[in-house]
Amino acid sequence: MSTLPDGWFMVVGLEVHTELRTETKLFCGCANAFGDQPNTNICPVCLGLPGALPVLNQRAVEYAIRIGLALHCVIQDSSFHRKNYFYPDMPKDFQISQYDIPINGPGYLDLPGGVRIGIERAHLEEDTGKTTHLGGTGRIHGSDESLVDYNRSGVPLVEIVSCPDIRSAAQARAYAAELRSILIASGASDGRMEEGSMRVDANVSVRRGEDQPFGTRCEIKNLNSLRSVQRAVEYEALRQIALLEDGGTVRQETRHWDEDAGKTHTLRTKEEAYDYRYFPEPDLVPVTPTQAFIDTVRTGLAPMPAERRAALVSLLGEPNDAQIDQLLAVVEQGLDHFVITAVNAGVNAPLALTRTANELAASDRSLDNLDAEAIAATLLLEQAGDLSATQSKAVLAEVIAHGGGDPKAIAKSKGFEHMADGALDLVIDEVIAAHPDEWERFCGGDEKLQGFFTGKIMAATKGQADGKAVSAGLRARKN
Repeated sequence: MSTLPDGWFMVVGLEVHTELRTETKLFCGCANAFGDQPNTNICPVCLGLPGALPVLNQRAVEYAIRIGLALHCVIQDSSFHRKNYFYPDMPKDFQISQYDIPINGPGYLDLPGGVRIGIERAHLEEDTGKTTHLGGTGRIHGSDESLVDYNRSGVPLVEIVSCPDIRSAAQARAYAAELRSILIASGASDGRMEEGSMRVDANVSVRRGEDQPFGTRCEIKNLNSLRSVQRAVEYEALRQIALLEDGGTVRQETRHWDEDAGKTHTLRTKEEAYDYRYFPEPDLVPVTPTQAFIDTVRTGLAPMPAERRAALVSLLGEPNDAQIDQLLAVVEQGLDHFVITAVNAGVNAPLALTRTANELAASDRSLDNLDAEAIAATLLLEQAGDLSATQSKAVLAEVIAHGGGDPKAIAKSKGFEHMADGALDLVIDEVIAAHPDEWERFCGGDEKLQGFFTGKIMAATKGQADGKAVSAGLRARKN
């Protein structure tokens, strides 16, 4: 929910740079690898040495088209331009990018809540090197020295430019999160914001009234987490409003987000296209993918997050708010196939979703090779009452730890046996009888003692009792 003062509205557009998962760089054969020793994946081409000529990476073109198709873009013939600027991290003093004819034209992205955000373009370009400022604040001003790593120079990027359709900081975060999920699902990018393979620039302006012209925008550079996107957009809108209400004017500029301080700071006056002196790249021919190639790429696309969410919704019927949050998390983490496998095996959908969203999603182990059938078999034991919820979670932890296994054998090894009919009632009565003072207080309204009695009963049954049955038994006796 936006915290803007009454009568003020924000307008936001996001520019998202995503590195592509190619093995080599965009115009040369150097490795595209994160975390290698600085300045080891370099050659005359990505360093821009005289006489070195670029050769376009076909896989990068395929990945760019994957992104365009996933975003419902118009796939079109395109060409490359030189974008001229002079920073130490761009060794040839220009960046090869696409200007007026991008490979992906207009498209759109639908947020989980149904809001549609327009996509203006999604074009191919090369990444720059990485500059590290040592000493001081870590920024260039006040630093003792600066180091440049050119390993990233020439890594293939797709820049995805949204239309200015975003109207709140929360919506900006939702857009970035959904786009990240789409990029990962397309196979074109790993979406690792912490490694810089997805970076967000936010263009923010404010206006009085939804029918008023857009205000002067400021661009916040290189936001590297979803949390930063939301916080930076909210702060910048409030900053501009305070400035305007004090009688000032907003200057079009590029700003830096300081995560620790929670503020934006001026970096430089905002450049316009003419500042970059674009001209066609003379060493590269136009990119003209055939319709057959585009169709092949389309056929190879996996289902996108929206389609996968719809599949889970169809299993749940009318999901409640908690289940909606769960399915969003499950799809974002790529765990929805565990839910579908379990439901197909006979597990009810809410149970399959809850265990996947909690036990599987919370695991710190890799789930890439986890046997979905073993997960389903465990949940069937819980659903049949052969395992309590607590026992089921313990068995799931073992299945996850070993990538699979026989849940019945695991349960037997842990001594998990189904309680005989009436056995739980006897234990509940014995625990109540052993703690008369606490029972009197519980019956008098001290709800905190619910956990006390549940813990005693679970201990007495060695975890065999079903938590819901324990709660129901206590409530029945209380009433």
